[in-house]
Amino acid sequence: MRIGVFGGSFDPVHNGHLLLADCCREQCRLNEVWFLPAAAPPHKLGHLLAPARARLEMLELATSGNEAFRVSSLEIDRGGVSFTVDTLRAISSQEPQAELFLLMGADSLRDLPTWREPAEILSLAVPVVVRRAGSAEPDFVPLTSLVATARLEIIQASQVEMPLIELSSTELRQRVEGGRSLRYRTPRAVEKYIETQGLYRSSAG
Repeated sequence: MRIGVFGGSFDPVHNGHLLLADCCREQCRLNEVWFLPAAAPPHKLGHLLAPARARLEMLELATSGNEAFRVSSLEIDRGGVSFTVDTLRAISSQEPQAELFLLMGADSLRDLPTWREPAEILSLAVPVVVRRAGSAEPDFVPLTSLVATARLEIIQASQVEMPLIELSSTELRQRVEGGRSLRYRTPRAVEKYIETQGLYRSSAG
């Protein structure tokens, strides 16, 4: 079993997240991609998120019907700050036979050495660096002191290219606050959920 681990705040989930996950599934031959909404992302401490349950339900709506996509409440159930190393340990314990792949962008790869226990992260999962079509090769130099050469070669070979799609959760929240449409930016079910739940209607949300 090859499992892609896709963490984030998903506040809200949008079509860029879904496309990224599917490109990784296809190009890395993953059996499943697990979406793990964070209880409290370390890089967003002090940032007010939509309720965890709402972000989880939006992900479930967005991924419904795709058997390769799975939504996990592991980080939300654990509570507190969501450190990647703790999440990977938990998944590895839950799925001891699985090969784990950590989905991330080139910016996250650059910051990875500053994360909690980066060498352990790299031993538990292979980072899958996603880059936009036509963008520069990611810089893997920051990982050279953390992994053996053979492991680094596996990581470098696990890059994924996806089409350029300019979407962000910040933009979607701003659009809702400004009374503008989310059509074609997030699945219709998520758009309706945001509308009926009254999410993101003020800057406090």
